[in-house]
Amino acid sequence: MLDTPPPASASPGPDPTDPAALAARYGLTVSGARPSLPAYVRQLWARRHFVTAFATAKLTAQYSQAKLGQVWQVATPLLNAAVYYFVFGVLMGTSHGVPDYVPFLVTGVFVWTFTQSSIMAGTRAISGSLGLVRALHFPRAALPVSYALQQLQQLLFSMVALVVILLGFGVPVGPSWLLAVPALTLQFVFNAGVAMVVARIGAKTPDIAQLMPFVLRTWMYASGVMWSLDRVLGDHGDMPRVVLLALECNPAAVYIDLMRFALIDTFHGGQLPHHVWALAAGWALLAGVGGFIWFWQAEETYGRG
Repeated sequence: MLDTPPPASASPGPDPTDPAALAARYGLTVSGARPSLPAYVRQLWARRHFVTAFATAKLTAQYSQAKLGQVWQVATPLLNAAVYYFVFGVLMGTSHGVPDYVPFLVTGVFVWTFTQSSIMAGTRAISGSLGLVRALHFPRAALPVSYALQQLQQLLFSMVALVVILLGFGVPVGPSWLLAVPALTLQFVFNAGVAMVVARIGAKTPDIAQLMPFVLRTWMYASGVMWSLDRVLGDHGDMPRVVLLALECNPAAVYIDLMRFALIDTFHGGQLPHHVWALAAGWALLAGVGGFIWFWQAEETYGRG
């Protein structure tokens, strides 16, 4: 009887000890791996209650050690406005030719403080919460967004004092006050986006928190908080066109001007930049969406190293 030849050797199967094969077999994934962008958005939305509760808790605890407590939420921007009024309105005379200068100044200070505080909080959103980041699994974008939401809550609380000041200086309530809602919404999206940008930078370079106050102070002086930017642009028409365009399209100045236009009847549309609502929406879209995507791209690196 002839011996049958041995069958051709079959290709070897997957190695049962291979980590990749074991992970695929049991449906395991890499811990801390960056999810897809749509999945990341869904995860963040699912934790919206955490974002709101975290922001509220931080706001409540912010002045818990002070004797006056939450009164400082209103007192701090009011004291800043008083200092700016004395320095710029009285000593430097920037109030001349600006109708309703006190409402003009206080509105600018309150709105600018919203952006300034959101960005400063964003620089430490990751580096200052490493214990939370390393202990729990959640989309890290929740932290800078919650800090921006905290500053929005503080602004809304302070708006009570702003309304009292406006009414006290004879500014009437009008339908244009409703425009404050979309203006603040666009500003919040912009602030949250910039907060995510500086949060990613601050996660790797904590020293940015020391540099940012100087950047923000320069930005504030270029944003027309204490003076009429419209008058400055008109009086210095000989400046290079690129400088004039940068001042006119400055996002902080755009949101401040929109709030002044909404709340102060003597601040008329001619003082606004051209296509101001398109500018406000464009800055919100660029910072909000662009900042979110840029922050997400480094999701797996936060809290490591």
